[in-house]
Amino acid sequence: QVQLVESGGRLVQTGGSLRLSCVAVGFNFDDYAVGWFRQAPGKDREPVACDVRGRGRPAYGDSVGGRFLVSSDVSGRISYLDMAGLLPEDTGVYSCAVRRRTGPFCQLRWQYDVYGQGTQVTVSS
Repeated sequence: QVQLVESGGRLVQTGGSLRLSCVAVGFNFDDYAVGWFRQAPGKDREPVACDVRGRGRPAYGDSVGGRFLVSSDVSGRISYLDMAGLLPEDTGVYSCAVRRRTGPFCQLRWQYDVYGQGTQVTVSS
């Protein structure tokens, strides 16, 4: 059974940094594309980044490009989202998701198959 567990969210001040983790339980990311999403209260879920481990280039949403970086560990079982220069509008529940990879690149607007429960990120002004 494919399961994802996120962690690392917390309260941080404007301008701060955070590292979020997404752990693959029972599998690794080698055969999957990984997407990162966030959802602010009252808003739709927004894709912020995606990656196909070891292949192609990650993709980032316009609102986070240059501030966020997606990567994975050597085991291929943890995806990281490193966030810098955080702003209050970055506040939301961040979650990761996977779908079977179909090539070396990912697309932010893909429909993903399995989502984690999410971790709360709050950026104070």
